[in-house]
Amino acid sequence: MRRKFTAATYLLFALYTQLILSRLITKMTESHFRSIIKGISWRVIGSLDTVTISFLLTGRIHTALKIGLTEVLTKVVLYYLHERAWLFFLQDKDQTPLISLAKAVSWRTVGTIDTMLLGWFYSGDMLTGLKIGFTEVVTKIVLYYLHERLWHRVPVGSVRKWFGVNATEE
Repeated sequence: MRRKFTAATYLLFALYTQLILSRLITKMTESHFRSIIKGISWRVIGSLDTVTISFLLTGRIHTALKIGLTEVLTKVVLYYLHERAWLFFLQDKDQTPLISLAKAVSWRTVGTIDTMLLGWFYSGDMLTGLKIGFTEVVTKIVLYYLHERLWHRVPVGSVRKWFGVNATEE
């Protein structure tokens, strides 16, 4: 027996679909303050990953810590510039999971080059730098994607409330 769908059924389906999609998609807008806090939160995660991988591949905690601590400086600046570039090119456009994935891949490219250079510099061995950088590709893409999706669940304006910052203080 075939079911007949009424206009009301299609309307309810369309509204339900829109509700689901609206939870997955957010607009590409955020303040400089939010970008800075987001960059710091990512750097903590990223540095812990870098130090762990560097230690596992070099066997030297001192070298691993140097790579990780230097990345705190280089990557915070690079990440902030990356975020602002994406916001510039995608002003007020929907941030879909696909855009989050594209951001993850573009950031990982920048981050991997930085990690390889630092690994090479501090270990004194280009192959070690390459191994550290290429090992991070997989872990960082996964971690960054999860970081992006978590941050897009945080309502715009709530970061300022957490830190007691007014919108006029940017």
